[in-house]
Amino acid sequence: MKLSELKKGDSALIKKIDTNEALKTRLASFGVVRGSELTIEACSMGKKTMEILVDGTLIGLRGDEAEKIEVEKI
Repeated sequence: MKLSELKKGDSALIKKIDTNEALKTRLASFGVVRGSELTIEACSMGKKTMEILVDGTLIGLRGDEAEKIEVEKI
């Protein structure tokens, strides 16, 4: 399932990040890497943006970025 499909309060493990190297590097700098656990803290109307918590860091993602991250809900 895609990160963009999760709802506020859901937790998941990152399985795959299917994007270009520049975005992978940026996400990795925030701790968003394969195997990381995350929690959805907030979503805007229409899921244009999402706020996720990874290893104590709150990160804002655009909807199109969240669409490229494959997760397993836990």
